Amino acid sequence: MTGIPPSPPPAESGTPGISLRGASLRYQGNRVFEDLDLDLLAGRMTCLLGPSGVGKSSLLRYIAGLTESGIEASVSGQLLFDGIEGVSANIAYLAQQDLLLPWLSVLDNVMLGSRLRGETADRARASSLLGQVGLSEYEASVPAKLSGGMRQRAALARTLMEDRPVVLMDEPFSALDAITRYELQELASTLLTGKTTLLVTHDPLEALRIGHRLLLLTGSPASFEAPIDPPGDPLRDISSPELAALQATIMERLTSARQKARAVG
Repeated sequence: MTGIPPSPPPAESGTPGISLRGASLRYQGNRVFEDLDLDLLAGRMTCLLGPSGVGKSSLLRYIAGLTESGIEASVSGQLLFDGIEGVSANIAYLAQQDLLLPWLSVLDNVMLGSRLRGETADRARASSLLGQVGLSEYEASVPAKLSGGMRQRAALARTLMEDRPVVLMDEPFSALDAITRYELQELASTLLTGKTTLLVTHDPLEALRIGHRLLLLTGSPASFEAPIDPPGDPLRDISSPELAALQATIMERLTSARQKARAVG
């Protein structure tokens, strides 16, 4: 088994932890990951890093229940939410693409989940979230009127609007400028407090700033390296010598993983 042991911090009451046991995914004959074990801390943010193409997004989709065995893919393993096997309905998932519906206004896109479930949407909360991500002036606009970074902010607001106990996020800040990225890291960290969150990122400093635990996924088939638990609580000071040293360690591991992948390839 290639796995990561759980850590001792207590879970938030009512918040599920996530466990994978013997998780395997093959796509078009390629072993993306095989016999993978993982425990995600309940009520904590875990950041997942690794070289491009290693399988980070695939792992996120596996946990979200978005991968199925078929002609091109083979999926197996056990997925547990708070000890109960099966895909959880209490997941909010933010993909790399914003997936905004082009015919709806930005505000209606943020409230889309409620609409699809036949619920009455909380317009005041949706409007407040758009204000927090800097899109108050664009509530009535359609997505085509927004830049790529603005669309990503709207998608983030839609994810936060769901208010689910489990949140899966695939590079949610990648299309943003440095200042906006920094501000939304803080917003997401604050609003996701107490939720079980798995966030994929290519930015070690981002992970060190907002993650309770960092995982590195490397190799082919992919497996986890030793986890990193940064000192203190998010949001951390990225200028601290401790984080600088950890960033150097992460970069060394990622560089080594890329070199090994190139040698094998």
